[in-house]
Amino acid sequence: MSESTAPAHRVAIVTGAARGIGAATARRLARDGFAVAVLDLDEAACADTVTAIEKDGGRALAVGVDVADAERVESAVARVAAELGPPVVLVNNAGITRDNLLFKMAEADWDAVLGVHLRGAFLMSKAAQAHMTKAGWGRIVNLSSVSALGNRGQANYSTAKAGLQGFTKTLSIELGKFGVTVNAVAPGFIVTEMTEATAERLGVPFEEFKAKRAAVTPVPRVGEPDDIAHAVSFFAGEGAGFVTGQVLYVAGGPRG
Repeated sequence: MSESTAPAHRVAIVTGAARGIGAATARRLARDGFAVAVLDLDEAACADTVTAIEKDGGRALAVGVDVADAERVESAVARVAAELGPPVVLVNNAGITRDNLLFKMAEADWDAVLGVHLRGAFLMSKAAQAHMTKAGWGRIVNLSSVSALGNRGQANYSTAKAGLQGFTKTLSIELGKFGVTVNAVAPGFIVTEMTEATAERLGVPFEEFKAKRAAVTPVPRVGEPDDIAHAVSFFAGEGAGFVTGQVLYVAGGPRG
């Protein structure tokens, strides 16, 4: 299926879409014309994102799912296909942090972070690609991070985000012949509840925390969720059909 014959009825799935980057991405894809499945661990928490999309005239569906649970992932994707239509775009955004220095990091915190990021992206991609390959057109966008380059106190998170880059490149090779592209977006410092929680953990006021990050960023500001949503929108569009296996750092500089 060529770019000119992309599915007329397009459905996108965004995981971790109840808030932050995921919510901004879901809203952006809805503005781009996609019906959007808003997935998060707590289905009720997706209500604000769904309401915002519907208020703007779009179609959205809230689905609660633990992306690290294979059976629940299969059920969630099947529900999306039944209620919205077969998904042709998947944004693997769901993520958690359990930061600590290596010698203090619990095995459970290592497993939890890799489970959500890597196992979750694997399970969601495996389930969604079946619909994409059948359609002969698809887009998978994985959310990596500048932390993939290394970040003190984030051995688990950095490993997971680096792993997603290898996952992206491998899937791009496997799925390209089916008209499916696979790319990654690697955010720098973005203002979200997650980064606010990091500041709180460090005992630093969030405004001060943001100011310090902005001061060392070539583009002298911190990022917003919409900055990432714009990048995802590009990769999800028809015009990006010859771009695959790429990692785009959206960090206000070569490293955020």
